[in-house]
Amino acid sequence: MSNQNLGLETQAIRTQLERTQYLEHSVPLYLTSSFIFDDAEDMRASFAEEKERNIYSRFSNPNTSEFVEKICLMEGAEDGYAFATGMAAVYSTFAALLNSGDHIVSASSVFGSTHTLFTKYFPKWNITTSYFDVNKPETIENYIQPNTKILYAESPTNPAVDILDLELLGKIAKNHKLILIIDNCFATPYIQNPIQFGADLVIHSATKLIDGQGRVLGGVTVGRSDLIREIYLFSRNTGPALSPFNAWVLSKSLETLPVRIEKHCENALKVAEFLENHPNVASVKYPFLKSHPQYEVAKKQMKLGGNIVAFEIKGGIESGRKFLNKIKLCSLSANLGDTRSIVTHPASTTHSKLTEEERLAVSITDGLVRVSVGLETVQDVINDLKQALE
Repeated sequence: MSNQNLGLETQAIRTQLERTQYLEHSVPLYLTSSFIFDDAEDMRASFAEEKERNIYSRFSNPNTSEFVEKICLMEGAEDGYAFATGMAAVYSTFAALLNSGDHIVSASSVFGSTHTLFTKYFPKWNITTSYFDVNKPETIENYIQPNTKILYAESPTNPAVDILDLELLGKIAKNHKLILIIDNCFATPYIQNPIQFGADLVIHSATKLIDGQGRVLGGVTVGRSDLIREIYLFSRNTGPALSPFNAWVLSKSLETLPVRIEKHCENALKVAEFLENHPNVASVKYPFLKSHPQYEVAKKQMKLGGNIVAFEIKGGIESGRKFLNKIKLCSLSANLGDTRSIVTHPASTTHSKLTEEERLAVSITDGLVRVSVGLETVQDVINDLKQALE
């Protein structure tokens, strides 16, 4: 039975490794560093890639392969490779595809570590990056140079929850023969499939909503098979592979991804609506609030609004600090996409090393608070935010 014609929930649950002689219902853990060969010819043919088989868990492992296959089916991708972390996926994807002298055009609002790659490490290898304003997508083509190779964006963005028009990015990339890479971490394959809109590659930090319970680290890149081949060859030599145990956990997590995401989004919308009506809140950003500047784009490309709500507390950095100190139920953590609701104040924590000018350029105002809405009774989360805001 081909899994390609099945519903997304069924694919997430029923895509499994072949059963062993023990006829297990749940897939076992393959905690092995290596695999054995029948004879010299089997070994030669395996290393020559004349056979598709497991050789060494740095290259592939049954648990990792199952996890990747599920993400490929859910994203509509040809192939993929899984990594130890989301940032290993970001770094390895770029490093495998770029050469010295190449240029990246990226959305200005990207995860802090991705920004550090672009500004601190890639320039060492003569790879440069130009940022476009996420609120002015009409300016993107102004940044494209003869040596531009990759167009990159996150949507929704972290932490300001801006939305980029994936269809527009797909058309620009096609017209200029660029590789379009989308970080789909905030949306997950359940909410949004960038490949449908022209993305060549999709990256996830599986640490977030894919695991969904704050347990393990992981990353994955899926997309065009010719590009994945380059990423695979780079990664099998540099070693950022996902561990079999984490792959097993993440593959199990995908079985409940759709039901978890539905509840996350239902809770997040209620939290966003509460915040929008609070006197101490200056503004709220949530993709499925009609007040979101890119609401129509969000409705076009996303099934639901996600679990991240960004809001602006009146009173700047000091109000943000006071708010965090008054939180009782929600967690103060750097993670997101957990069963537990988490609040962060980027200006005084994750983005405190940026100048105020740099922060404002990526929509991080002094009073901005990011809430990763969990799966608790939503009224309890609202009550906690309410008392902290007063």
